[in-house]
Amino acid sequence: MPDQPLPQWADPDVATDALDPQQVSRRGLLRSAGLFGAAFAGSALLGQTTAEAHTEARTPAYGDPNLVYLVGDHHVHSVYSHDAKYTFSQLARAASRYGLDWMVLTEHSNIGHARAGGAEAEHREIVKARRDNRRMLLFQGLEWYIPGAEHCTVFSPPGRHEVELLTRFEEAYDGKLLGWTAGGPGHPDTARNEAHAVKALAWLDQQRRRGYVDDVLVLANHPLRLGIDSPHELRAWRDAAPAIMIGMEGAPGAQAGAFPGWAGPDSIRGEYVNQPSENSWPGYPAAAYVTYGGFDWATATVGGLWDSMLAEGKLFSVTSNSDVHRVAYDTWKNGDWLPGQNFDNTGRLPDPVNTTEPQPGGDFWPGQFSRTHVGVTRYGYRDVMAGLRAGRVWVDHGQLVDGIDVRVNRRHGIGRGVTLGGRLRVRRGENIELTVTVTTATRPGHHGEIPRLAHLDVIRGAVRGPVADRDDWRAPDTKVVHTADVEDRRGRFTLRIPLGRADESFYVRLRGSDGRRNGPGFLGATVDPHGPVPHEPGNGDPWLDTWCYPNPVFVDVVR
Repeated sequence: MPDQPLPQWADPDVATDALDPQQVSRRGLLRSAGLFGAAFAGSALLGQTTAEAHTEARTPAYGDPNLVYLVGDHHVHSVYSHDAKYTFSQLARAASRYGLDWMVLTEHSNIGHARAGGAEAEHREIVKARRDNRRMLLFQGLEWYIPGAEHCTVFSPPGRHEVELLTRFEEAYDGKLLGWTAGGPGHPDTARNEAHAVKALAWLDQQRRRGYVDDVLVLANHPLRLGIDSPHELRAWRDAAPAIMIGMEGAPGAQAGAFPGWAGPDSIRGEYVNQPSENSWPGYPAAAYVTYGGFDWATATVGGLWDSMLAEGKLFSVTSNSDVHRVAYDTWKNGDWLPGQNFDNTGRLPDPVNTTEPQPGGDFWPGQFSRTHVGVTRYGYRDVMAGLRAGRVWVDHGQLVDGIDVRVNRRHGIGRGVTLGGRLRVRRGENIELTVTVTTATRPGHHGEIPRLAHLDVIRGAVRGPVADRDDWRAPDTKVVHTADVEDRRGRFTLRIPLGRADESFYVRLRGSDGRRNGPGFLGATVDPHGPVPHEPGNGDPWLDTWCYPNPVFVDVVR
């Protein structure tokens, strides 16, 4: 262990940080609109166990131009996961400390969780946590082992069947429980396993459409960590249930996994330390197995896998989250089992014990470093899910910026235009303009300095429609078309960037950076002159290499 003081952020009970200034701003806006009061009055009246507690008393929506972005994390583990260690109360305290508005508790599927009633017991604790944390939306979810592939977050809003949905889904479709994990191109079970994953998504969507649950969403987790989520699988999942399979982690958790001197000389941010296996898709290059500025290769490569999916003209969102299991430098260890107990027969780990000595781990607390911002017009569980489905999403690391608003419109057009995840319909030849309003960071980060956004890249790609080869991971018509140097800008500022004539349908997306570590992108400097690059193994201080990624906006050209 490094010979240095224990960071205060390692302990959720050491409340050294003030509330995130952006959180104060968000909550002020929501209170001024009457949204917090209505939601919480309803939850107090009903005992806060159902989605109706947050919907029946809503005030009218106040319109797309006045979106409020709620910060959340859709990938969090507790003592109900076999490889984690925190209680719900520890996680909720930490999430509140770091300004989260919503959080999804996603436990691993396994024998103990499925057979020992883990989901039911977990739900009882979540209900209590909701009562104790009324200013946070706490979803119950599952980390699904996808047959033939990696993991996904699956979650629904509170309601009558939230536990039954997850229990039935886990038993019928989890690849680990079924033993249907093979995904290699030459394995005889791969086709069956991949088909079962598609069937699982269709089943979930059916439960939503039939009203068994109010809603359900699915997001692929750490897609390139093992290289076993092939391009054709990602496309098959998206196309099987586009209303619920809405995207993937653009950046994995475990961002503290490569602190210098902490986790070993070969450590990589995100714990992307793997090599291709027999289950990996052989078309991925070796460079795909590490992170770039902490982001997955599929997202970080301009003209790469994410862009190839967007170039089909279909929205596919990216997120960022903690995937918290064990926080770096914290002092807690798993408690001891009673005689005869184990995870398989209890479905729950013993509560952790504070040792006062730093313990192994590579994660951050929810909201501490990785944040997913979702644009809403009302406060509630289903409103967050609606914002995610609509693609009103941007992500950042290290609190790089306090806010970002993106609009695309006709030049001199009426209104503010279309925002993240949206589509602007224009006639061929019309001039298009991108407007970006940034609110710079105001709170010092881990090293005592206020994060500074150095540049914003504008990335543009032509929309070509469905690909002929479902395993194609390149978008040859996508590249960085403009870079704005904003290092000296402070406070709130607006950039207006001409996008030229719309002669064909296209999408545009942004990427921002602190400017500390960059170089030519994976597909070359002509495509991406200063993109994220891998860090030296064992030397990846995440606070010194931070990025933000807003979702795309589509421009559909009509005759």
